[in-house]
Amino acid sequence: MKILDIITEDTKYNKQFDILESFIKHLAVEENINEEMIWESLEDDAGEIDPNLVFKLFEKSDKNPRAGGLSKAGVKKYRREHPGSKIQTAVTTKPSKLKPGSKAAKRRKSFCARMRGMKKRNTSAKTARDPNSNINKSLRRWHC
Repeated sequence: MKILDIITEDTKYNKQFDILESFIKHLAVEENINEEMIWESLEDDAGEIDPNLVFKLFEKSDKNPRAGGLSKAGVKKYRREHPGSKIQTAVTTKPSKLKPGSKAAKRRKSFCARMRGMKKRNTSAKTARDPNSNINKSLRRWHC
């Protein structure tokens, strides 16, 4: 192997590591967690960075963890796997911006009524107040 090839290869890995490092810094700030915890979660038993765990970190998720419910990619995947499905993404438009009586406004109103009933009957007092529970995330996303 030539010295130029070794230098080029090292530069390539350094750039990849720099990208990973900046992503982890951004993720730590966004999720409000310690950067070291993320690095430790990417290590295997020998203390080396496991590439499979790195790929999982960058993988697109079907669910939107912050908002609750499926993302656009998740809806597309579900429709591919279940032909004929009529599943749709959330109506995230604010109610003041929706035209009263429109299809989206009716979907939103129906969803909110249905979820309020589910929240009332199917959640404990603790879960009902928890802002990170899936039902509360979805109610916020739909502007209920």
